Amino acid sequence: MICSFLLKNCEINVSVPCRIDLGGTLDISTFFLPLNHFAPSTFNIALDMRTHVRLSAWKKGYVKISSRGFKSAEFKAGYAGFDHPLGLMFAVAAYFNAEGVCIEIDSTSPPRSALGGSSAAAVAIVSAFLKIDQLVEYNKRPINKNELQTGKNGYDGGEDCDESLKLKKNAPIIAHYIEAGVAGVPCGFQDQLAAAYGGINSWHWILGENGPSFIREKIFPDQEVKAMEEFNHNILVAYCGIPHVSKDINKRWVDMFISGKNRDKWEEICRITNEFAQCIKKGQYNSAGALMNRETKLRLEMTPDVLDETGIKLFKAAEKTGCGARFTGAGGGGCLWAVGESEKIDSLKGEWEKLTAGKDQAILLDTKIDPDGILFE
Repeated sequence: MICSFLLKNCEINVSVPCRIDLGGTLDISTFFLPLNHFAPSTFNIALDMRTHVRLSAWKKGYVKISSRGFKSAEFKAGYAGFDHPLGLMFAVAAYFNAEGVCIEIDSTSPPRSALGGSSAAAVAIVSAFLKIDQLVEYNKRPINKNELQTGKNGYDGGEDCDESLKLKKNAPIIAHYIEAGVAGVPCGFQDQLAAAYGGINSWHWILGENGPSFIREKIFPDQEVKAMEEFNHNILVAYCGIPHVSKDINKRWVDMFISGKNRDKWEEICRITNEFAQCIKKGQYNSAGALMNRETKLRLEMTPDVLDETGIKLFKAAEKTGCGARFTGAGGGGCLWAVGESEKIDSLKGEWEKLTAGKDQAILLDTKIDPDGILFE
């Protein structure tokens, strides 16, 4: 049980990145298992617009959760409704049998922006609880702030630390299955993995020994940080100012796929996503942009409302400039991101600034690729 006395002498602070993506939906087992022979994958990039989570002691027997953009809520431990706006977070607390805990969530990405923020928050909360478990198990007693920050008694939390790698592996899996359990619709896995690992990755979806699984392919395995810094000049991200709700579009894609519709489009999306990742690896940004535009058009054919009015204008501007553009997540509002040669991205930036000017809350996001996943602060 995670309870207030464990947090009496310290707070747990952790953060994780959000993401932009291509090939999403293929991370849902409904899709990637029947499409196995087409080598389904999802490409995503972690962004430095981090979600921060703080765990601290609270009233015995209760759990309180606050999050920017939501009304704070407090329930008796284990009795929160998982259909509450913060239900996923209460479900995570219930998994760890938490009580006497206050969970504060602060996301630096726009609310409901289709950047995977809710899944990222779940990964951060799971990581915080797992960190407590690790340290309590190691020390066999309540931890204190000094031990948490310095890794006293042998736990340093570094990238090469066995416990750190274990946490990075387990946190997204736990968060994913909890989310799938309470969402009421099939859920993907890419958001949680981007939050845990950071960087730029192609995630290959397979059936492992113990069920649906994945293989991680790093896009820039050599001199990774330097390559990511250079790649920042080849991408652009804009927020359309429209709150994003992915459930409807995702559910329609799932329902259509199950009924046998658009199978040829999903087969092509598998091919496009794999080719796109290889183009990025090779620095072939014109080809990558063309593939991205093709993927977006396939989605538009299936669900025309995947882009709103502003999104359509941004997409057309990217095409005209010689760049590729795609909505993030399941679309229907939220963010678009673009890829292209650096000079074309510079040109597109001016066009997107004009298109978002005067649009309520719409803005180009000042963000970069985040090489890190889970970080304790």
